[in-house]
Amino acid sequence: MRSSILLLLLLPQIIQADEPKKSLSTAETRKAFLKMLHRPNVPLDVKEESSKEADGSITEQLSFASEKKANGTVERVPVMIVRPAKSGKYPAMIVLHGTGGNKEGVKSWLVEFAQRDIIGVAIDARYHGARSGGAKGSSAYVAAIGKAWKDPKEKMEHPFYYDTCWDLWKLMDYLEKRPDVERKRVGMLGISMGGIQTWLAASVDERIAVAAPLIGVQSFRWSLENDKWQGRANTIKAAHELAAKDLSEPAVNQKVCRALWSKVCPGILDEFDCPNMLKLFAGRPLIITNGDKDGNCPIEGARIAFKSVEEAYVKKNALDRLKIVVGEGVGHQVTTEHRKEAIEFCDKWLKK
Repeated sequence: MRSSILLLLLLPQIIQADEPKKSLSTAETRKAFLKMLHRPNVPLDVKEESSKEADGSITEQLSFASEKKANGTVERVPVMIVRPAKSGKYPAMIVLHGTGGNKEGVKSWLVEFAQRDIIGVAIDARYHGARSGGAKGSSAYVAAIGKAWKDPKEKMEHPFYYDTCWDLWKLMDYLEKRPDVERKRVGMLGISMGGIQTWLAASVDERIAVAAPLIGVQSFRWSLENDKWQGRANTIKAAHELAAKDLSEPAVNQKVCRALWSKVCPGILDEFDCPNMLKLFAGRPLIITNGDKDGNCPIEGARIAFKSVEEAYVKKNALDRLKIVVGEGVGHQVTTEHRKEAIEFCDKWLKK
């Protein structure tokens, strides 16, 4: 009963968070996003776990400290690195997995980058892989989002995309300290959830030289307002069903999505939506891939983001650094062709 009363007290804040806000400049947007996710700095405390050489490359397993939580525990980020065996300084490419995945699932990308003399780097996102507490797939992630929905605003985590952005900024701190990384030649590529984390984290972190959000570019606001929220909601279905129950709704609907997204991912429907965030990357090399039949990233909303970023690149006189690839008849998948284009684009601009 007490939790129900608490939720009702929070609802006015949830609804207010989704009201249209005053348009922010790119500098104001960057500052606001960084401020919202900021937390006290902690030493990286890097712990190397293993190193194995095979086929001309070396695979490292390690972890670093990301933050100290309110309960006193330290959040550690597991990292996999695949690098050329030959010593030297190299560009680096961060590759991010999708919902329910893990760093091991993107190792083939890391290997391919290493074969191109680019250090491949992957982490487990929050509540995924080695950070899932032994749970399979996305179950720990969905449970964490449900808990964030229930928790009071001042005590909640932001497992739905945002907390992993903080981990990525800390990962950049670590990569800058590695003697084998060319610190001004670090890129980021993400798939699905990882693609969303890419346009969120890389847009505001100017240390990211190249970005490749794959099957992640969209407009959350457009999908909500045009009844195309179902694909996104189904990626974390149980959390939406929990919110529907708390809101006394018979099923997940637009109202439920609006309340849940605004609570656990504040700003995602306005100032931190993709069309507004992605343009912060203007001037730096950027490749986007989407499918025109992708239910998770409806193409109509994605095109709003395409237009926004194209206009920003025109203003920067940098259209040669922007590539947008839309697969005809392609759903929520990275095709073989799109994978090849993304890797070649990143390879070209990291070495230019």
